[in-house]
Amino acid sequence: MRRVDFGYFVRPTEETSTGAPRVEPCLGYLVDHPEGLLLMDSGMGSHPDVDAHYRPRRHSLASALAAAGAHVRDVRMVVNCHLHFDHCGGNPDLLARPIFTQRVELDWARSTVDYTLPELVDAPGLTYEELDGEAEILPGVVVMPTPGHTAGHQSLIIRRVNGTLIVAGQSHDTATAYGADVLARRAGLNGTEEPLPLPPPWIERLQQFDPCRVVFAHDNSVWEP
Repeated sequence: MRRVDFGYFVRPTEETSTGAPRVEPCLGYLVDHPEGLLLMDSGMGSHPDVDAHYRPRRHSLASALAAAGAHVRDVRMVVNCHLHFDHCGGNPDLLARPIFTQRVELDWARSTVDYTLPELVDAPGLTYEELDGEAEILPGVVVMPTPGHTAGHQSLIIRRVNGTLIVAGQSHDTATAYGADVLARRAGLNGTEEPLPLPPPWIERLQQFDPCRVVFAHDNSVWEP
């Protein structure tokens, strides 16, 4: 798996809960599979209102892939963790490839005002593979719903002989937040006295894959057990 750097944006104060703005990376991931190269997320789309709000500094799909040692023509399939503008911006350049998304996510993106940039979702020539839950899309590669940030958010699990990798997307903003939920799960299993934080129910399923590394869309840090 290779990280793809699509640039960064500035999350405004009202969205950070810290009293200050925060600069966040925008990351995708390439998965080298015997059946072809898979891309998880495709970068940031552009719109004047979006640019004024988030002040992004973008790397185009082509340039970001080139920096990761790949070309747009090499990508055989796409998974978007969800369909906000900063995760599907390069989709219009990835025509005639299967784009795996949860059906509920695609429905929300198409029907909800200001959910995303519609021209990214319904560009002519895009081909969606709509999923209803967990699915093994390639041998050893599983897409799993991890709702929370959006109703149709999904994460990618890559089983390898030397350990399972998880691309958690924006299931959590940071590796620290993911680690906190894993520890909350552990505390519950250990019978620690209440009150305890309540992790999302799908944390149990993710941890069943016994990941050796978990990576994220907006954090350069990596969670490891």
